[in-house]
Amino acid sequence: MNNFTSVDDVQNPQELIKQVLEIKQNKPHTTLGKNKTLGLIFFNPSLRTRLSTQKAGTNVGMDVIVMNINADSWNIEFEDGAVMDGSTQEHIKDAVQVISGYCDIMGVRTFANLQDPDEDYKEKVLSEFVEHSSVPLISLESATLHPLQSLTDMATITEFGIKRPKVVLSWAPHPKKLPQAVANSFLEWIVKTDAETILTHPEGYELNEKFTKNISIVNNQVEALKEADFVYTKNWSSYAHYGQTPEVKENWTITEDKMNLTNEGKFMHCLPIRRNVVATDEVIEKSLVYQQAKNREYAAQAVIQNILEEL
Repeated sequence: MNNFTSVDDVQNPQELIKQVLEIKQNKPHTTLGKNKTLGLIFFNPSLRTRLSTQKAGTNVGMDVIVMNINADSWNIEFEDGAVMDGSTQEHIKDAVQVISGYCDIMGVRTFANLQDPDEDYKEKVLSEFVEHSSVPLISLESATLHPLQSLTDMATITEFGIKRPKVVLSWAPHPKKLPQAVANSFLEWIVKTDAETILTHPEGYELNEKFTKNISIVNNQVEALKEADFVYTKNWSSYAHYGQTPEVKENWTITEDKMNLTNEGKFMHCLPIRRNVVATDEVIEKSLVYQQAKNREYAAQAVIQNILEEL
């Protein structure tokens, strides 16, 4: 594995999912990363991604350095040919080449601007890192994908050993407009597994067809939830009306009554979660969210180990 930016970077996703669970079972603390450095670069806030990836790096013996670009560095310029006589002091191509010179593996977390779909879906920031880095790159979330979260989610579902589970990805309300990254990535990975997958969302919240072309879509949440084994819930803004949040009159919050429609289904969410907006307290307390969060460590470790083995 040279980079880890999407499922397309993984030769055998099922084997990688299996490796995540083997690491969780055996919890090896190896010296594979001894005398090597993992650099983690954040353009936006993070709790689970930051801590789990840092822990994963130390698990394999790496030194870990962390930098918050917006708080700790010079203002970054992204435009080629820019005359930098304004508020930006350092060009992205210079910054990436310098940072990667201090690391053996680099992770970067970026975020969608939700203004220009072409810019977001071309992964402008992540692409600059891939192009100019001299070391392997791990996406800690990008404008359109979150592969570490999705690898974690697949491992969490696989742990239960349910043959061809019914998995429902459901839109949920949120007070802010959010990107489509987690939903896109979840669908990109779930089709690599043996699962019956249903996507449910209100009209107006359709995702990019690139991610939904092989997915059953139901606009009635109650119908979609029936007999589900897993209910993965996430908010996202509109793709067609990019970054907008069309009005939704129905109540899409996940409640105990809705979970009672499932096949004793397990509720999943990537966190952080707006309690009693996305899902009620009662649903969250019976959920897999903390198990998922802990599995982030093992997913990151599996990716790091695979990259280190290729260095």
